[in-house]
Amino acid sequence: MNVAEQTTTAVEQTAAAVEQKMDFSVIESFLDAAWPKAFAIVKIIVVALLIWFIGKKVIKLVLKLTKHALEKGKVDEGVQSFLMSLVRILLYGILIVILAGTVGIETGSIIALLGSAGLAIGLALQGSLSNFAGGVLILVLKPFRIGDYIVVNGMEGTVTGIDIFYTKLRTGDNRVVVLPNGNLSNSDLINVSQEPIRRVDLVASVDYDSDIKKVKTILFDIGGNLEYSLEDESHMVQVYVDSYGESAINVGLRFWVEAKDYWTAKWIVTEKIKEEFDAAGISIPFNQLDVMIKNK
Repeated sequence: MNVAEQTTTAVEQTAAAVEQKMDFSVIESFLDAAWPKAFAIVKIIVVALLIWFIGKKVIKLVLKLTKHALEKGKVDEGVQSFLMSLVRILLYGILIVILAGTVGIETGSIIALLGSAGLAIGLALQGSLSNFAGGVLILVLKPFRIGDYIVVNGMEGTVTGIDIFYTKLRTGDNRVVVLPNGNLSNSDLINVSQEPIRRVDLVASVDYDSDIKKVKTILFDIGGNLEYSLEDESHMVQVYVDSYGESAINVGLRFWVEAKDYWTAKWIVTEKIKEEFDAAGISIPFNQLDVMIKNK
């Protein structure tokens, strides 16, 4: 018998000995008991995956229908963004709770845990919650909209975005200002763009020796002949003596323009007043200081 035959015979003898010692009934019993459990786990995983993918499709459809309804109802852009975010968070929260129930997790425990976590987070983020509440008030009450020019807390600019927590302004020199909604909702605010027209108020100071009637005629002509000036029964050009100063008479000029032309009209009229006064020989007084030097 050669070496190969001897090796084959040894392997066969070893296999026969192993078969005699092994009890395959134990393995069969284990497989019989484990198979239903494994099948149940696979079934749960498959069902959970189906719920997840179907749920995502349903959420996408609901969000699409919600956005369409908001756009059809001509809801403000800022309110649309806020409501869409809120609906998305709510729908995904419901989907997660359904998935947890599917895999056998007690949903009551999850809700209690979320409630406790929400309370702890709320106490830690009181300022953010204040901003959130302020954002809700701004979106509901609408003291301003995107595109309006507002003045608040010494800052002014055009509103470029209203988020849940912050509002963004773009200033005249193209800077971006971010204001917390909590402070914004509790502050005195001027919305310059809400009305389509604005009144320009200017005061010109003239010398006490000046002819007041002549001064008023010049100012009235400047306000009335301006191309931006709006004049009707309720928006007339007004010229009046405003007050008597220490060294000058202050004469006021009021006229109305479209809101978009406010600054252009104001700058043109301010320059025009100086030119017309100089041409008419009317002096604009300025403070003077006399200094006396006394030698000892």
